[in-house]
Amino acid sequence: MITFLQGTLAEKLPTVAVIDVQGIGYEALIPLSSYDKLPPVGQSVRLLTHLAIREDAHVLYGFNSVEERDLFRLLINNVSGIGPKTALNVLTGMSVNAFRIAVLAGDVKALAQISGVGKKTAERIVVELKDKFGKEPTMMVSGGAAPALGADDQKLKDAVQALVALEYKPSDAYEMVRGAMQKLGPNAQVEELLRASLKKGA
Repeated sequence: MITFLQGTLAEKLPTVAVIDVQGIGYEALIPLSSYDKLPPVGQSVRLLTHLAIREDAHVLYGFNSVEERDLFRLLINNVSGIGPKTALNVLTGMSVNAFRIAVLAGDVKALAQISGVGKKTAERIVVELKDKFGKEPTMMVSGGAAPALGADDQKLKDAVQALVALEYKPSDAYEMVRGAMQKLGPNAQVEELLRASLKKGA
């Protein structure tokens, strides 16, 4: 099993990275989230990998973080109908933390908007993965350190946690905050999201 590649980035596209490891070029299919974090071509790079062995090919998939690779493996190993291509689409369409919160909240609508997923697959994702993520929206995909959150993800997480502390159900809290974010826009602060959420949920 090839668990990571470390070498020089020879080529990069939004879906593919080629890494020169001591004169051998390894091609890895990657999600857009990993592409965004790649260095310029010609610089040193380390990419975590998953090797899928098929009858007609051995295919490498590459990831910037342990959390991305863990979610990829979780999807292909636990959700019927999801193969590597769809799992990459999930990582491209949603951050690991936003995905986890959506699953815990049972947000089929948000998951179904990911390319290649659809409503039925989104429903299977929620059923198959909800228990694996735990009962609280603060649980991580793996036991390691939390990955860096985007600004919007962090606001969503903080506001949901605050509402859960006020004894709202995680699913209700998520819906309340998500609605407030859509109404107030991306520049709204956590306090504003909480006020709007509580006003709507009163």
